[in-house]
Amino acid sequence: MKFVRSALTLGIVAALALGACSESAVQTTEYTPATLVSDSATNDADLAVNSLIADEISVAELQTAMASGSLTAVAIVEHYINRINQHDDLTNSVLEINPDALAIALQLDEERTAGRVRSPLHGIPVLLKDNIDTADRMKTTAGSLALVGAPTPDKDAFVVQQLRDAGAIILGKTNLSEWANFRSTSSSSGWSARGGQTRNPYNTDVTPCGSSSGSGVATAANLTVLAVGTETDGSIICPASNNSLVGIKPTLGLVSRSGIIPIAHSQDTAGPMARSVADAAVLLTAMVGVDPQDLITLNVTTSEAIDYSNYLQTGALAGKRIGIMRSLFGRNLQVDTLLEQQIAVLRSAGATLVDIDMRNTPEINAAEYQVLLYEFKDGLNKYLAQRGGFYQSLEHLIRFNDVNRDVQMPFFAQEVFLEAQAKSNLRDPAYVAALSTAKTGSQGIIDGALRANQLDAIVAPSNGPGWLIDLENGDNGNSVNYVSSPGLAAISGYPAITVPAGYLNGLPVGLTFMGSAFSEPVLIGIAYDYEQKTLARRAPEASLR
Repeated sequence: MKFVRSALTLGIVAALALGACSESAVQTTEYTPATLVSDSATNDADLAVNSLIADEISVAELQTAMASGSLTAVAIVEHYINRINQHDDLTNSVLEINPDALAIALQLDEERTAGRVRSPLHGIPVLLKDNIDTADRMKTTAGSLALVGAPTPDKDAFVVQQLRDAGAIILGKTNLSEWANFRSTSSSSGWSARGGQTRNPYNTDVTPCGSSSGSGVATAANLTVLAVGTETDGSIICPASNNSLVGIKPTLGLVSRSGIIPIAHSQDTAGPMARSVADAAVLLTAMVGVDPQDLITLNVTTSEAIDYSNYLQTGALAGKRIGIMRSLFGRNLQVDTLLEQQIAVLRSAGATLVDIDMRNTPEINAAEYQVLLYEFKDGLNKYLAQRGGFYQSLEHLIRFNDVNRDVQMPFFAQEVFLEAQAKSNLRDPAYVAALSTAKTGSQGIIDGALRANQLDAIVAPSNGPGWLIDLENGDNGNSVNYVSSPGLAAISGYPAITVPAGYLNGLPVGLTFMGSAFSEPVLIGIAYDYEQKTLARRAPEASLR
């Protein structure tokens, strides 16, 4: 049980006569209703709310319902809290519920009553991956027991403050692959010492993929409206596609990295995970902004607010030239067959499809791994020292894991931690050379393919069907069935967006569009037009409803 009801919907709604909030960010004072209602009245209220909130309801539909008065933010939040309590025992995606979520919802309802609606996210629940700082009564642990007792962050991550300012309600924290899947080479995606194993709602024996597994599963299973994941290499795209979601891995520099537990500053970014391109665009709009604490956001694209919803256009595919990343075909006949059908959809929508020979190289992959090791040690040590608490370095965490190996390492070890600890600092010529090889190589491959073929975007399979969870042996990611396209976009820092493409034996498969730096508007338009022509996503089976 993740949450014990501390406030009943009817009691809270009756309290809406309280004074409206100030213009500052929503306070998080817990609300306890003065008047309790009977269980039967509560059940009736729950049934009424459930009838208004369909499993796959969109942000726009929720806004319409709140504007008409048929729903409140309080009712919506309590609906999703109830769903988490009722269904997440199967999927294990949510670590904790924000104890102030209902109080925040109440205050946002008061604002709406007073005539203030902050943005299209006003009153909308959003779950955060548990490596994103929140300065509230929730924990930020990266899934490790070492940080369960760490001091609360001094302030929200910049992206969290952006969401709060937009009126989003931070509903809770989601499970993840511990340390964003950068502790062991034989880890199981979606497992953390704090949260255990997250499971795919389409088949709980199958991987949810990682590391943003909890954010993907919770959104797919309709335990939230939206969620935020983070990616270094594939950690948004893979769990989004394996859970039949839209996931956007933004251009490096579009979304602030401050207040997010790092792997590598040259690749890390947060991004939206949603059930539709439209919802993902709304969330991305709120996440983007100039952060004085993260100078990479001081760029032309973030200097002026962009509403990515403006690029949700049917017909966006017409006249586009799109390259097919053929190097990822020929590995799985079922995936190839499904993807050829999707390519036909793109072509029928007026796009010109061009086969291209674009592929990653062993040299780039090897250089990337070295970059991650160096940057992980440097970035994590800085983060832990600033956070405070007993464990203030990677070396301390290694010792913690050794001492507590029965609970921290029951299935896999920490060989990646040990490799990172052995690295020196970012002035090491080996690091500088590896960074140059990774960035120059990956950007050159993508930019070269775009220029040589006069392309607007590149398309590739996001994934193959998920593999069986195997805690003893780790992910089966190197099997013949494995297909993955996020690498080049991740290493280069360029954007990618995955959209549901269909199902193989009941397991989701996605289609990824990628492009040059800050080409999100073009990619969102293409992805939206494709999505509307296929409408491939379907919710998990009734056992999760």
